[in-house]
Amino acid sequence: MRKKVSIVGAGNVGATCAHWIAAKELADVVLVDVVEGIPQGKGLDLLEAMPIEKRDVSVAGSNDYALTANSDIVVITAGIPRKPGMSRDDLLQTNFKIMSDVVAKVVEQSPESVLIIVSNPLDAMAQAAFRQSGFNRERVIGMAGVLDSARFRAFIAAELNVSVENVTAFVLGGHGDTMVPLPRYSTVAGIPITELIAPGRLEAMVKRTRDGGAEIVKYLKTGSAYYAPSAAVTEMAEAILKDKKKILPCAAYLQGEYGIDGYFIGVPCKLGAAGLEQIVQIKLTAEEDAALKKSAAAVKELCAVIGV
Repeated sequence: MRKKVSIVGAGNVGATCAHWIAAKELADVVLVDVVEGIPQGKGLDLLEAMPIEKRDVSVAGSNDYALTANSDIVVITAGIPRKPGMSRDDLLQTNFKIMSDVVAKVVEQSPESVLIIVSNPLDAMAQAAFRQSGFNRERVIGMAGVLDSARFRAFIAAELNVSVENVTAFVLGGHGDTMVPLPRYSTVAGIPITELIAPGRLEAMVKRTRDGGAEIVKYLKTGSAYYAPSAAVTEMAEAILKDKKKILPCAAYLQGEYGIDGYFIGVPCKLGAAGLEQIVQIKLTAEEDAALKKSAAAVKELCAVIGV
């Protein structure tokens, strides 16, 4: 029996995520959206692409959550997107209401699922989903670090004119202005990038990584990034569906790890069949630790506003 992934929100991120998952033949896919016809149309279009791609998966769309029943993974992208000049935090109240409604319906249909949260502001929305669902922390994970790290890796590869396959990078912390790229733990073929890129140039790349989402919003004017975010979700989903035990930077609910207790924050996570299977603790310098704590404090503030 094939695995099943439901995606709530059939906008650019959700639909592109469905595309990646179906094209990789990872699972049957259900798209859900409040707008009548959009998930049905996009789902049917994708289904009709499968014979060309030679992929045996079902893709369907609905406005009703009944079709999502017994999903292995539910990806939640629902919410209003960022507009130029708008921070992720500006989305807080509106997307909190949407998240609360969505999670209640998802849990009713798929009580054993793993939730991957994509809606912004990411860390606070993951916290809201965690509280609303009643799931253990292993089954609520936020997508942020995979995307932020991919952006950092793309910039490193371009800077050094090397294959992206040679580049590893870690970006921890909250998904926003306080994220914490870690050049010390970022390498090219095992060589720390601190030995390959001048400090000033490296700092500029770190800043561009932090501003990665805003840079794309500025170009698009009426939307936000979706190719890379949906690819990041797909990498997480694949690690869970295939029980890969893959270590990826994700937003996880910390219970004392890194000296942070009771909040979602981006850290290295091992993903497998159970969802979050381990939080990997790495040694941070005093400066890196302070930056991570500052990031956690920003998440705490947002959570306090919405009471989670």
